[in-house]
Amino acid sequence: MKHIYILFLGSLFLTLSCSTDLDESPPNIASSDSLTDFEGVLNAAYYYQLGAVTPMAVMGDFRADNALMLESPYTEFDTYGPGLTAMEDQYFGPFYTALYRSVLSANNVIENSTNTSQIGEAKFLRALSYFKLVQVFGDVTIILTSPDIGDIPTFDLTRQPAAEVYNNVIIPDLQDAISLLNITNTNGRASKLAAQSLLGKVYVHMGNFGSAQPHLADAVNGAAAGDVSLLENYADIFVTDLNSEIIFATQISSSVEDEYGFSDFWSWYLGNDTKSPRPLDASLIAAFDASPGDLRRAVNIDEVNARSPKYPQVGGPDHDWIELRLADVILLYAETLNENGASPENVLDLLDPIRTRAGLAPLDHTVINTQALIRQAIYDERRLELAFEGQRWFDLVRTGTAEAEIGETINPNYYLFPIPISEILASDGVITQNPGY
Repeated sequence: MKHIYILFLGSLFLTLSCSTDLDESPPNIASSDSLTDFEGVLNAAYYYQLGAVTPMAVMGDFRADNALMLESPYTEFDTYGPGLTAMEDQYFGPFYTALYRSVLSANNVIENSTNTSQIGEAKFLRALSYFKLVQVFGDVTIILTSPDIGDIPTFDLTRQPAAEVYNNVIIPDLQDAISLLNITNTNGRASKLAAQSLLGKVYVHMGNFGSAQPHLADAVNGAAAGDVSLLENYADIFVTDLNSEIIFATQISSSVEDEYGFSDFWSWYLGNDTKSPRPLDASLIAAFDASPGDLRRAVNIDEVNARSPKYPQVGGPDHDWIELRLADVILLYAETLNENGASPENVLDLLDPIRTRAGLAPLDHTVINTQALIRQAIYDERRLELAFEGQRWFDLVRTGTAEAEIGETINPNYYLFPIPISEILASDGVITQNPGY
């Protein structure tokens, strides 16, 4: 059980400030028993999200049909077999460790702080962490306390079914966050709007569109009250951090070293990593070919250099990682309405502002007039709107379209990623591996 000691101690003692204080390194904090201000521990929960960013980007786009790996063994991302375990140190290990450190920091705040806003933010971050863990690994260990050192060997590290993680952790945490947080996003912190949006997204990933609809409706209809709106220019979303379209982002600064010691997410898309100097997948080019005049094309793809210039590098690698933005939530809401039997007009009208911004005409309601056609139209819109934002693979898996879109038979075992072998060994085999690995 030694590894969880390390996780806990790292979460408790390492703290770096977030948002406007991101460039500062406050002194280490004391033990939780002597703390009266848990802001530093909360900042640690935010900080640890940084270690999950690049792995999520690679898993979301390079596992899918947006980007390709070109160097062995990283080409295993495109073969859908057991070979991904060879890349534990670069992707799955840092991802797993960072998110559990965020969870343990959040637990400390939830258990000990008396500040309701801090507790609400911590609940949001714990839910976000577990949502990512479930998307990537399926069943995972649940830890909902901030243990004393002597209690750690008694912890049950057995992986719990994903459904239990959703129903017993993620959903209740987000419901609590909604009740505890203000609608407005202040300095990039978690907000009620972010919790509403994430809860709706969680339900969509569960296939529970009935439960998703009211939360996504609240988010879309309440966006203005939270000072959130669509930007007029699509490219501007990825130039200015914390702009009006961003509901929540993991904030990144080149002056703050995070636990992920490899390439930044944007460098993978830009082809700056030797493992994939020309990462652009021909499938994404074809998708933009099917959308003539789409202004998002030039932002997302550079065909000459076979890469994505989506995140301009003027001023250094300081791009925040967008976790939730309004266009994503609107598309989820449209999808939910369609799955719940709403009329084509009510669904497709939601897409109009997104398509207009992209220089495209609204979809013809008299032509796109069945649930199946609308469903495909929304899927197509999500691919172009959210390319290189780490979402494509997880969209393909949740919609059951991975095989059809990628064009090959995929064993369902490989919809998930391998549990880090280091975690299995550290737990004396209590934590088990996913089937197929």
